[in-house]
Amino acid sequence: MNTMILKKMQVTVPQTACWLIFFNISFAGSQAQDTSKYGVPLIRQDKLYIESCRLSSDKQMIELKSLIPDIQYDLRYASSNNFTHRPLYPTTTRKTFMRKPAATALARAQEELRKKGFGILVFDAYRPYGVTEQFWELIHDERYVVHPAKGSGHNRGLAIDLTLIDLRTAKELAMGTGFDNFTDTAHATFTQLPEPILQNRQLLRETLMKNGFEPFATEWWHFAWPNNQGYEVLDLSFDQLQRIVQKP
Repeated sequence: MNTMILKKMQVTVPQTACWLIFFNISFAGSQAQDTSKYGVPLIRQDKLYIESCRLSSDKQMIELKSLIPDIQYDLRYASSNNFTHRPLYPTTTRKTFMRKPAATALARAQEELRKKGFGILVFDAYRPYGVTEQFWELIHDERYVVHPAKGSGHNRGLAIDLTLIDLRTAKELAMGTGFDNFTDTAHATFTQLPEPILQNRQLLRETLMKNGFEPFATEWWHFAWPNNQGYEVLDLSFDQLQRIVQKP
């Protein structure tokens, strides 16, 4: 009787231990890896972002004004002044971010423009992945909104929406349309505009491209750093980034 009980215990205890180990590994994995409903792996936890940056300093997110003090912000998605007519970021959002290589390239572009009497006004840079899902549910048009199954350059901290300002007047240069205009007039190749507007667009485009950014065909204001597939899709909140991002 005792021998039989002992034999049962010898089988049962190791099996139980194996299941506990399996459960713990699975639970730890679920904590370490989030996946969107579109199948995109996401970084939502501070520790995963920090580990990614430890492995590659290029993965660091930089708050743009910490690197470019005179850059200007008009963060449209933190207000109702956007195509959705409602805030998609917390209305208290006052900062925006890009990955280190893109941020340093933008600093070079700002310096070049400053010498000509112009500066950069940012509409949007880093965008949490969850907001991209909201965009897709509203638009469903890949000419203007990336499909969430791909993740966007904004989600990776590599894309920026911007325009130019005259440093003497602090006013935006005329670009033919406003931000988030979903018409052909907003296309980068649209030419049926007054010559001064075409020159303004050309200045923006040439300066950003000279410094390594790639333009987007349907939005004159959108530029992205290349090789975005080498960077993870982030769904970190602005509060998280403000807490964990180090100054350059």
